[in-house]
Amino acid sequence: MEIFRGIVLQTIEFLTLTFGILGMTISLMLLFSPRRTQRLSDLLNRSIDIEKRIKYVDKEVEITDFFYDHHVTLGILLVAGSAFSLFFFFFSLDILRFAAIICESQANIFIIEAIVSTITSIGKIGCMAGLVFGLMLVFKPDLLKRIENKMNLWITAKPFFDKLDKSNHGMDTFFFSHPVAGGLTGAVMSFMLIALSLINLLK
Repeated sequence: MEIFRGIVLQTIEFLTLTFGILGMTISLMLLFSPRRTQRLSDLLNRSIDIEKRIKYVDKEVEITDFFYDHHVTLGILLVAGSAFSLFFFFFSLDILRFAAIICESQANIFIIEAIVSTITSIGKIGCMAGLVFGLMLVFKPDLLKRIENKMNLWITAKPFFDKLDKSNHGMDTFFFSHPVAGGLTGAVMSFMLIALSLINLLK
């Protein structure tokens, strides 16, 4: 586990160093050659038609007929899966041991244990709900269908993605109107990223 965590941390440090160097390069270009930076920005600016790419999000997937035509089989499978998961959560899962496997440091084991306990509690609630709905699906499918119809809502994703389709040049305008302030701010932040990543990598 320590090896895996070391690989993840080293990857993050390399990415931080890369972004820091990239940020420093852009900041220096903005300071000493703002016009060339603006031409580069114009060259790299791209417009993506999101609406064409996410049309499938707004499509309704109809599985209700199949679900209720095979309600006994699906209900039994749901009950069996929920019962098995509940048995695992209540009798087989040792949270303290599991937390100790994930985190070998005793200082952080209580945080990991709290996170695992929270996830386990959510899992137990979900399994209990699955058990109830599974039994209803087997014995009272009509009641479950009425509940489903009351709770069934159509949520369209189009308004959200329409906002993403709008171009916003406010940030570009600000930075190219104030190249010295923007360049210095970017350079300072990039220097801090580079310094922190180098310190961690050279430890």
